Amino acid sequence: MENTEVLLEVRDLVKKFPIHGGILSREVGNVHAVSGVSLQIRKGETLGLVGESGCGKSTLGRCLLRLLQPTSGQVYFKGQNITEIGQGELRKLRRQIQIIFQDPYASLNPRMTVEDILSEPLEIHKLCRSKQEKRERIYKLLDLCGLRRESIVRYPHEFSGGQRQRICIARALAVEPQFIVCDEPVSALDVSIQAQIINLMQDLQKELGLTYLFIAHDLKVVEHISTRVAVMYLGKIVELADAEALYSDPKHPYTRALLSAIPIPDPNYKKDRVILRGDVPSPILPPKGCHFHPRCPIAKENCGINTPALRSLNGVNISIHEAACHYSE
Repeated sequence: MENTEVLLEVRDLVKKFPIHGGILSREVGNVHAVSGVSLQIRKGETLGLVGESGCGKSTLGRCLLRLLQPTSGQVYFKGQNITEIGQGELRKLRRQIQIIFQDPYASLNPRMTVEDILSEPLEIHKLCRSKQEKRERIYKLLDLCGLRRESIVRYPHEFSGGQRQRICIARALAVEPQFIVCDEPVSALDVSIQAQIINLMQDLQKELGLTYLFIAHDLKVVEHISTRVAVMYLGKIVELADAEALYSDPKHPYTRALLSAIPIPDPNYKKDRVILRGDVPSPILPPKGCHFHPRCPIAKENCGINTPALRSLNGVNISIHEAACHYSE
């Protein structure tokens, strides 16, 4: 049976970044990074989040962890509204929600050994009573992530990119979290190493019962690892469905364009490309109505006036297929 318990719920989340200008540095506008996103993440699943660069994927992930304070909206983790809690409660929450960053080179302190890096979260949350217990816990993390125990005395620059990302994963697991935001964790790695890291994350998920929000550009990677997939465009979720349903029968014209751009390693295979006109509009002044309508091949007059809601296309059931398009069926 599929787990239907909701671990994290997002309700109408908005994040704007103010733009200041002029002699007095007044607020002259806003970057609309996330515009009214609502979604649920079920316990034990992997929700893939895809979209073009600058569409708000990483901003959404950071808002879920309170690394960025949302402008409005709510984020509920296990039924608790975490957008309103204080710093003391937020520190306790950090044990349950963690993040793996995109760049394993920039996210590790070059002046700290692996032992120091993995000791820090254990000391902050007071999870070990003695040095021996802390050392044993670090060894267990290294074993889990496929690293040698003698690595504890080495510095980040002594490791390859894939090994550094394993250290980042071990650091996220140190406090035994339930939910992890994976912010493009394999995009900076070689293709052969990407497969190893993806397989490691799937094994850890099964062993530890983890729940992932997996943010990525690579649609094939997302298809491989995700239970469900959300497609984001200019701050909004435009389609949300089970991975199999979304890849086999995309409903939104933007999703069709993304999937048509996936390269196929067969020179004799021909598929119809969906070529989008124009460029992505500025998030400072997003289009009225449907944000995608200036580039949409099936747009009509109504699309530039009324904003389509994310609606179910196949009834009320666990495997709901939702799309934010007036003309998707």
